[in-house]
Amino acid sequence: MDYFPNPIIIPVGIIIGVLIAAPVGPVNVLCIQRAIERGFWGGIAAGIGSVLGDGLIALMAGLGVGAVSGAIESHRAIIQMIGGVALIAFGIKLYLAKPRIRVVSDAEAANAGLKDFAWDIPQTFFLTITNPGAVLGLFAVFSGVSTYVEVHSTIDVLFMVAAIMAGSMVWWIGLSKLISRYRHVFDGGKLQLINRIAGILLAGFGVVLWLEVLSKGGSF
Repeated sequence: MDYFPNPIIIPVGIIIGVLIAAPVGPVNVLCIQRAIERGFWGGIAAGIGSVLGDGLIALMAGLGVGAVSGAIESHRAIIQMIGGVALIAFGIKLYLAKPRIRVVSDAEAANAGLKDFAWDIPQTFFLTITNPGAVLGLFAVFSGVSTYVEVHSTIDVLFMVAAIMAGSMVWWIGLSKLISRYRHVFDGGKLQLINRIAGILLAGFGVVLWLEVLSKGGSF
């Protein structure tokens, strides 16, 4: 039994991870807002939920769980409507939230950790796995790439999934680091404006999901 994966899997997986994380979408909007409001670890917490969601989807795709893909396609409307409701709810909550930017000393920043913002992890995880377009897209990408780079064994799949998650995490770390470096320029008024813009965008993504379902007749 070969315990060593195809060496090209790791760099290809990392690239895929970055590419699926980079496009502007609900999670990116939320991560940017959290990094501005709460600093580096706030952005990382939002990103980790997305990484875990992407990892779960990639694992199912890699293990050939075709039934999952079929179920997602069959129940796409209901999944999309649930995701839309969640986005609208998050958007309204964020729009109405009172701005609170944490201005901390270097010592306090060093002591701050992921645990302080861990509640954002399940939120962005849920947003990731309830986006049927993103789920089916990752299934398609994984299927195409796995054929090209010869992902055959379970070890290959696990390394590919790990590499995708690593690439996605690299994106979130870089984005959170960049934003947290310049967050000091935002005062309460600017942060309130950012909260409202982010809230409108999140709710807008939710409305788009609903409109897409309704345009297709809303069949479940």
